[in-house]
Amino acid sequence: MPSLSRRHFLEISTAAAGVTAVGGIPAFAHGVLNSSETLRTVPTICDVCFWKCGSVAHLRDGKLWKILGNEIDPLSEGRLCPRGTGGIGAHYDANRLTSPLIRKTERGQEQWVEASWDEALRYIAERMLKIKAKYGPESMALFSHGIGGKFFKHTMHAYGTPNIAAPSYAQCRGPRDVGFSLTFGEGVSTPERTDIANAECLVLIGSHLGENMHNTQVQEFAQAIEKGASIIVVDPRFSVAASKAKYYLPIKPGTDIALLLAWMNVLVTEELYDKEYVDAYGFGFEAFAAEIAPYTPEWAYPKTTIDPTLIRETAREMARYKPASLVHPGRHVTWYGDDAQRGRAMALLNALLGSWGRKGGFYYPAGMDVPGYPYPDYPAPTRPKADNPDHKYPFADGTLTNGLRDATISGKPYPIKGWMVYATNLIEALPNQQETIRAIQELDLMVVVDVIPSEIAGWADVVLPEAVYLERYDDLHVSWFRQPFVGLRQPVVEPPDDQKPGWWIARELAKKLGLESYYPWKDMEEYLRTRVESAGLSFDKLKKDGVILGPKQPLYFDEGVPAEFDTPSGKIEFYSTQLAEAGFDPVPKFTPPEEPPPGAFRLLFGRAPVHSFSRTQTNPILSDLMDENEAWINQDIARRYGLDSGDYVRLKNSEGVESEPVRVKATQRIRGDCIFITHGFGHTARGIFPKYKKGASDAGLITQYKVDPLMGATGMNVNFVTLELEA
Repeated sequence: MPSLSRRHFLEISTAAAGVTAVGGIPAFAHGVLNSSETLRTVPTICDVCFWKCGSVAHLRDGKLWKILGNEIDPLSEGRLCPRGTGGIGAHYDANRLTSPLIRKTERGQEQWVEASWDEALRYIAERMLKIKAKYGPESMALFSHGIGGKFFKHTMHAYGTPNIAAPSYAQCRGPRDVGFSLTFGEGVSTPERTDIANAECLVLIGSHLGENMHNTQVQEFAQAIEKGASIIVVDPRFSVAASKAKYYLPIKPGTDIALLLAWMNVLVTEELYDKEYVDAYGFGFEAFAAEIAPYTPEWAYPKTTIDPTLIRETAREMARYKPASLVHPGRHVTWYGDDAQRGRAMALLNALLGSWGRKGGFYYPAGMDVPGYPYPDYPAPTRPKADNPDHKYPFADGTLTNGLRDATISGKPYPIKGWMVYATNLIEALPNQQETIRAIQELDLMVVVDVIPSEIAGWADVVLPEAVYLERYDDLHVSWFRQPFVGLRQPVVEPPDDQKPGWWIARELAKKLGLESYYPWKDMEEYLRTRVESAGLSFDKLKKDGVILGPKQPLYFDEGVPAEFDTPSGKIEFYSTQLAEAGFDPVPKFTPPEEPPPGAFRLLFGRAPVHSFSRTQTNPILSDLMDENEAWINQDIARRYGLDSGDYVRLKNSEGVESEPVRVKATQRIRGDCIFITHGFGHTARGIFPKYKKGASDAGLITQYKVDPLMGATGMNVNFVTLELEA
């Protein structure tokens, strides 16, 4: 059935390509190859999301036709998700940026003058050199997302700034990684080291597998279901994953820690935890057990609205299958401002089940040893990063995007006067859009490198059009995973206009900054060949196959992986002395979330299987599958308002910010105290006219946020909205 479903999607995609003439997609007849046509294949790496699946692009008479998974790639295993299969739409997108643009009038008015690459890069270099002379090189900041940003990071390091950040830390995964690091001494990696395929019990807490299409995990989720794994889903919304569950817990938003504490209470008081594992590897267990003693299922019931009997039953279900019981750590976990402690609670629950380093739990990933290119040393910055002055957030182990925004606004600890933004739409990614705009107004220079005219590009001084992933080389993909491998992204087709690959833009800018010595190679093939062959591998084979696999390594403690924990105690820290010494709770505690005002609903947001946040709405194939989002509203609530599915409403937050009209999805699959919408719609960038204000932007409604006191991430599920009926 999965292969039939995948073929059906390919047929749909090809049909969509045939009718989307405005996007320039060739109208191939039903995907049938003519005997007179030539077919060529080129392996590469998908870039529609961060998962970076190995792919094989098919060209038909030299034109991009379709993309399939690379069968030897351990991430895709020969299959792509709908987004990856629809990736050809990125090449044919009629809304793409086509040439460099320099701002003509005031910031934000989106009025531009086309420029040559030489003119645009010279403009940027002159202003960067002025910033360096007046404020120091540290006053430039880079915001980057994805592997394509590697060479921009290289140029900025050579320029002399340490202020390089990605929203994927403070607006996505950071609290989870900090919570697991405080417990086990290391995070869960990217891709996550979850052994879903071998899990006998899988617990998903707000993790929407099947809607957030992390390809390998979704495939393994299907395998676990096929093998009869017990699935427990905790979510205010009956998600696709919940439809596969043995147990569904419709939790009150913001009370996850209370449920996690109650589950741990049951495991400890009923002695269902993995005692041998805890005795061998645990530290501070007795103090931990004393801390959680009051948190019974009866205590958790009025907080979570989950029946105590169901809490006990699901805790016993996890224990029944330990250590092959996996509590998934999630990814987009910046919710309520206590998310690092929430991540730690999830880590502690996994520790009680003995799942870390065990089959069906968390395996130990391995990577290939590929040397970096032999560059000169970077200049040492004279000032530390500006994102976390005085180590206000003592457990931040990544750069805080919102911290750099704060420094730009305040000028403290020193002024940030230039932003370079690569492949991330900060207007949509950061909470409180007005704070981002306020920071932009303090800048002497803002440069945006992107493929479409995003909201952040509308505020730039210079916009540089990048070639999409199917038209460029990027750096090697050397990732930690179940099996070590090296993957290659290489150009499949030429850019249609004057777009350039990111590596070329970063190199040419470096030359104009007087940093030629940091780019001693003549082109990307020379750079990549040097790295690959210095590892004793064949670059020609990598180009041909797209992937080179390394030898398989032990994955679990019982296969020979050393049970080592990089914590102060050298063990799994049930009771954290480092948290206690820093003035934080050594064992997580529950703080009740704020209640919505009368008549208001908590705003929740998430993903769709055919889109990657705000990056793909102009892709003609993916947009054809989903061109606007919906507001999930409990059916009983909708009835009170006289609403049916398909009607349109506006969402209005507590500060009076109102969304564009959004279509109603009236359903019993969501609690009555919250509303859910998919992130990434309601665009206000005028350059993407077909999708201009199509659907509603959750980002525009997220004006409130809570900063995690441990590591500085922004909790964004703290906004409330009311329903404003359309006339």
